Amino acid sequence: MLFRKRGGDGARALREELRRPGVVLVPGVFNALTALMAQSLGFKAVYVSGAAVTASMALPDLGLITMDEMVKTVKYIVDAVDIPVIVDIDTGYGEALNVMRAVREFEAVGAAGVQIEDQVMPKKCGHLSGKALIPPDEMAKKIRAAVEARRNPDFVIIARTDAVGVMGFEDAVERAQLYLEVGADVIFPEALRSEEEFREFARRVKAPLLANMTEFGVSPLIPAKKLEEWGYKFVIFPVTALRVAMYAVREVFRTILEEGTQAVWLDKMFTRRELYELIRYYDYEKLDSEIAKAVDNTYNKLKEGGHGPRN
Repeated sequence: MLFRKRGGDGARALREELRRPGVVLVPGVFNALTALMAQSLGFKAVYVSGAAVTASMALPDLGLITMDEMVKTVKYIVDAVDIPVIVDIDTGYGEALNVMRAVREFEAVGAAGVQIEDQVMPKKCGHLSGKALIPPDEMAKKIRAAVEARRNPDFVIIARTDAVGVMGFEDAVERAQLYLEVGADVIFPEALRSEEEFREFARRVKAPLLANMTEFGVSPLIPAKKLEEWGYKFVIFPVTALRVAMYAVREVFRTILEEGTQAVWLDKMFTRRELYELIRYYDYEKLDSEIAKAVDNTYNKLKEGGHGPRN
C-alpha cells in the first residue's frame, strides 16, 4: 500500500540513530519532492530548514513563517517519506507555552524531532551579524516545555545556541550544559568559526552534537568524516539543495529567454520517467486500477445474483 505509515515511526528511528555509532548526514529539504529524492538516494533523515522553506515562499529568514504554514509543509513531507523528519522551528513561535503547542502540532503530523534556537524574535540567519539572544534561563524554560509537551519519549529535542557570535565561545558552552540539564537530547552550536572551535566544543560538551555545514557563512566547510572523529553525530546541509536548484532554474530560464528553447538542457533534466518513478506514479495507477477492478467484480456479482443497486 502507498498509505501504510504508522505514527511515531520517525521518532523511534531517529532515537535509534542517536544510539548507534557513526555520523548521520542530513540534507536540508523544503518540500515533499526534495525529501523524497533524499530518501531515494539513501539518506537516513532529512532536515526541514526554516530558511529554505521561507525562501521558497520568497520571504527572508526573519521568523516570518507561521507555525501553521510550517506544520502544513512538514505534513506533506512526512506523508511522502519513511525516514525521520527533523524540523527547524526557529525560536518556537513564542514563549514556553507556545513551544509546548508547537511540539504537539509537529509531533501530531509525524515529525521525528524539532530544533529550537535561543535568539530573540525577530530572529536572523545564524551566520549574519546583529543577532541577539534571550537569557539562558528563558531558553531553558522553552526546552523544558518541549520535553514536557512531547507525547512520545522518542521525539528528539535539539537545542541550538547562537551564543558564539554574540556572547562568545564560553557562553555557548555554558548554555549547552544548561540546555542538556533541562532535557535537550542534542546540542546544535551555530556558527562556529573555525575547525578549532568545532573540536573544542565537542571536547567540552559531552552530548550528541549537530554541525551545520551551510554555505557562504562563517563556518568552514568540514568533511563529515572529520566531524565524526571529533564527536559530532549529525551534519546538516540546510539550504544546499535550494541554492543548487535556484542556480539551475536561473540558468535554464536565462536560456529560454535568450534562445526561445530549452533544447540544450534536455541532457541535464530529470526525465519524465525518472520523475514518475520517484513519485511512484505507476504505483498510484496500479492501485487505482486494482480498486476499480475489485469494485467492478463485486458490483457485477451482485447484479448477476439479482441484488444490484436500484436506479
